[in-house]
Amino acid sequence: MRAVVQRVREAAVIVDDQVVGAIGAGLLILIGVTHDDDENDARYLAQKIATLRIFEDAAGKFNLSALDTGAAALVVSQFTLYADARRGRRPDFIAAARPEIAEPLIARFVDLLREQGLRVETGTFRARMLVKIFNDGPVTMILDSP
Repeated sequence: MRAVVQRVREAAVIVDDQVVGAIGAGLLILIGVTHDDDENDARYLAQKIATLRIFEDAAGKFNLSALDTGAAALVVSQFTLYADARRGRRPDFIAAARPEIAEPLIARFVDLLREQGLRVETGTFRARMLVKIFNDGPVTMILDSP
């Protein structure tokens, strides 16, 4: 699994002119699944992200996690994280898992984040989404499961 994690002041997902998920300060997590990913990958990323120290303490150091700060998470599925654009000008998405594999694994990832203690909102799987973010910092990190 691959996640792009952005520290945000606020974020929202809009589908068909309706807000389907929104948070204040917290983490926007764009998440993609590849063919050999399983629950172990989802568990690894959920634990890593919930405890990743990317929020500043009083001294301005990255010493606090989402759990430490009470931050929320907005999870948005994004198969394009596995795009391959090395050849030609049109990317291929062969490395992205099929929807019937990706959707339940992303749902499990969301459950695992909640089990860690985070409040989690989501986008809508397979929908055309508009994602509104106010990146804080900006702080953006790319994480891959082992």
